[in-house]
Amino acid sequence: MAKYARNWNEKIYRRYIQEGRGQGQGFSYKPWLTVRDFPSLGMVSRIKGDTTGRIHHLMSNHETNLFFLLDWSDNVLDIREQYPLLDISDAINIAEKAKIRYPFDKISGFPYVLTSDFYIETPSGGTVLSVKPTTELNKPRVLEKLEIERRYWLSKGVKWELVTEREINKIKAKNIEWLSQAKNPAHLGVVVELLPLLLDFFRNHLDKIPIIDICKEVERHFELSDGIGLNAFRHLAYKKQISLEIDQPIESIIFTQNRSAYPALEAV
Repeated sequence: MAKYARNWNEKIYRRYIQEGRGQGQGFSYKPWLTVRDFPSLGMVSRIKGDTTGRIHHLMSNHETNLFFLLDWSDNVLDIREQYPLLDISDAINIAEKAKIRYPFDKISGFPYVLTSDFYIETPSGGTVLSVKPTTELNKPRVLEKLEIERRYWLSKGVKWELVTEREINKIKAKNIEWLSQAKNPAHLGVVVELLPLLLDFFRNHLDKIPIIDICKEVERHFELSDGIGLNAFRHLAYKKQISLEIDQPIESIIFTQNRSAYPALEAV
């Protein structure tokens, strides 16, 4: 859903267009809004995605959790956040036909550009996702803006979905976030060439003893510093070379014997 800058007018709008905001795809996409536009918001995040290879600008905890799930999914080919309803005339006409008040800046009188939280590409096509907590869905004005979004994307032939916290697996999202902190081998404190040997060691012991104990054995066997074994495990799991029941609380994954572990997947 759109969030409005304190100052908005036609000059700022044209600058955003010239900057390429809301345009491009993959690595080249530029979100219509960035966290710099809202420095006072406490829940904003800047996260580098693996799917696109660029920094993503996320405006709430729910957006951040959903982003980790999307970025982890093998079915998601592109993620574009703060995705604008860029055809303002169409958006205004849709609002007027639905008898919904379209938002204009009170000082300049210039219409705001509404945004949807995500546009994602999958093998079956594109989908727009609007993220909203259930507590907001009893507010008439929130529902009106969502309806503008829904009708706008319908008119463009783009699938639109509303996502609340009920559809976001927070445990899985937090687990992925935790694993992702070890995504860069350069930050592991271990030689990259050693990772295949560590992978074999983990695979050979994964269904025998708890993961935390395997990590300690890795450190002992390969003469690594404390903590390196766990970092290596997190890296390999994030790259999907080790498979986990990622929906389970991380404590149960790390500290209990992983008898239900299934054969490791190849990295994708």
